[in-house]
Amino acid sequence: MIRTKRTVMTRPRPPPTEDEFDRQTVAGLPGRLKQQQTKGNAMMGSIHVGLAAIGSAIGVGLIGMKAAEATGRNPGAAGQIRNIAIILAALAEGITFFAIFLEKFGR
Repeated sequence: MIRTKRTVMTRPRPPPTEDEFDRQTVAGLPGRLKQQQTKGNAMMGSIHVGLAAIGSAIGVGLIGMKAAEATGRNPGAAGQIRNIAIILAALAEGITFFAIFLEKFGR
């Protein structure tokens, strides 16, 4: 004997009334808000890191430009200018590392 699956016809569920809809919506909100808040916070951290990286890249570019200009005006001081430029570039890049650290561990 072969058994077949029997389908039971049920009435479609009526759409929720306005009061039921409000209760369902309010009941589901805390989880949704928490998910959106976490996603938004992660995005803001990423934006801050990107802005810090762009700012430090611009700063390093300006330091290099002015170091080359200063070396052109006074070739005798090239060693001192280079050393100062390297130190200032490292300080400018440090801002990006601070931003990355705060984004990862600042929560």
